[in-house]
Amino acid sequence: MQAKRVMCAMAMVMTTGLAMGQAPAAPAGPTGPAAEVQRSYTTFKTNILKSADKMPDADYQFKPTPDVRTYARVLNHVTEAQFRTCGALNGTAAADIQKPPADTADKATIIEALKLSFAACDKAFGATTDANLADMFDVFNAKRSRIGILWGTVAHDDEQYATLALYLRLKGLAPPSSEK
Repeated sequence: MQAKRVMCAMAMVMTTGLAMGQAPAAPAGPTGPAAEVQRSYTTFKTNILKSADKMPDADYQFKPTPDVRTYARVLNHVTEAQFRTCGALNGTAAADIQKPPADTADKATIIEALKLSFAACDKAFGATTDANLADMFDVFNAKRSRIGILWGTVAHDDEQYATLALYLRLKGLAPPSSEK
């Protein structure tokens, strides 16, 4: 049993390059906590926008069962959440935060609002540095740190992308993250 553990450990070391004195490859571009959250945000932004584009306009009212949200509603939920969280980081007063279009709006209108919400988040994520991660903001009736809000936005976008990907698959379409 011990020999098996040693063999597994050796295989892991050899495949990571550590056996040759090599460190694992660092991510391309800037590093640090701000860069990490910015990279994750960019990944989900790309996948969500591609998902929005990929679903045909006629299927924006699709929902797998009567008791779940439509595809349009999921996209509008992303839009709404991003306007709120990124708006708070950008100093937008609660009364001035934009609203998403109606869930029955056409594809172009929903995508336009989604892109505006991503523009608000581009500004919020772009203003983030390792030095300002602990800045505090009033969001959802609570004080939250910048990094908490940003990672919350990434996690929320991740959850919503999973829903969009499932809806696309149910319509016979490959989600963007599955394309090669």
